Amino acid sequence: MTQIDDGPGTVPEPPRGRRVRRTALIACAVVVVAAVAVVGALGLGGGGDEDPGAPPRAGSLVPVTRATLTERTQVDGRLGYGTEIPLPVKATGTVTWLPETGTLAKRGDTLLRVDDRPVVLLYGSLPMYRDLGLTTAASGGRAPSGGDTAEGAAEGAAASGERQPGGTGKTGAAGPSSSLPPSPSPTGAGTAAATELTGMDVLQFETNLAALGYTGFTVDETFTAGTAAAVERWQKALGVPQTGTVGVGDVIYSAGKVRIGRPGVRLGGAVSENALTYTGTARKVVVQASAADASWAVRGTAVRVRLPDGRSVEGEVASVGRQASAPEGGSGEDGSGEAAATVPVTVTIEDQKSVGRLESGPVTVEYVGREAEDVLTVPVAALVALAEGGHGLETADGDFVAVRTGLFADGRVEVSGPAVRAGLKVRIPE
Repeated sequence: MTQIDDGPGTVPEPPRGRRVRRTALIACAVVVVAAVAVVGALGLGGGGDEDPGAPPRAGSLVPVTRATLTERTQVDGRLGYGTEIPLPVKATGTVTWLPETGTLAKRGDTLLRVDDRPVVLLYGSLPMYRDLGLTTAASGGRAPSGGDTAEGAAEGAAASGERQPGGTGKTGAAGPSSSLPPSPSPTGAGTAAATELTGMDVLQFETNLAALGYTGFTVDETFTAGTAAAVERWQKALGVPQTGTVGVGDVIYSAGKVRIGRPGVRLGGAVSENALTYTGTARKVVVQASAADASWAVRGTAVRVRLPDGRSVEGEVASVGRQASAPEGGSGEDGSGEAAATVPVTVTIEDQKSVGRLESGPVTVEYVGREAEDVLTVPVAALVALAEGGHGLETADGDFVAVRTGLFADGRVEVSGPAVRAGLKVRIPE
């Protein structure tokens, strides 16, 4: 074959077979590019389930689970002995002795001393409103009961059955209707018969006198000579003049033992009604419950009290205030400047030993209300409002299913519906 020389700059022509191979490769590349373009246009690529041009769905998926929901209400409170109440002190004079704050006083104990006379605690619900003793029919005043004269002392001993030194050794017993013999009038103008005082306050006092161990009389509503003789022996033990008469300021009644609070007067000051305060001896909890959400606070409701050390003890709602009030200087949680109205709720603790030695401190009161057992639940945040009304859940594929809601508790909600089942994945929107 004849070769034609085109000159020194001419590139030799490649072999025919190589040219055909290169042409085939270029054609294949064009076909591949075209196929990718078609697949992309049809949305058949492996780039994901969603349109690449749409933003991804926000939120996390959680399963619908079965659980038991319990409705709980928790309110902050304070452990203590309750509100301090002024003792009804009716003695007059100068305060000469006061007990320490926190002292426990029982029947027969001295609460304070006025003009160096003891004011004694007794048990009862009826306040002391008059002197108790034998009276004279002529003047209405108190008749001597044997404490001021030797003759009277002998008469009192005879009435109570005591033996007097140097006496005859005879004893006698005073019955419920006995009385002292007529005594000379202070003015010397004659004699006046002693009369016996009667009333429920007499019964209350005689009950206490007998409980303290002073007997020789019948516990009833009549203050007899036997009662006066027992009073004299009691007065002797107290170290006060033995008059046989109990003054209106000599005793203070309470329902039981008391715990002494803060005094309202100093030693040497004039006694007043607020001279001394007291509380009960049992520790209790006082909470300020929201007036709008205090349906749980019903007398007799069982609650749990969580103490500062983490222990929980059983309690019971004892009383609920009837008047709502807003705390001074408070502000609402929404920043409106108005504090929510509250009502005081008192919770008692029957087992005082369970509290230990703790006397005061912040506590949490927990009330357990309704309970839904073995129900389908989701986090409350998974609920969405449907356009047609009610609530629904968004499934993993973007569908919405309507649900009925039940109990809300502990950040979860009870749900039900034909499309809801345990294990169903639902979305919590962000």
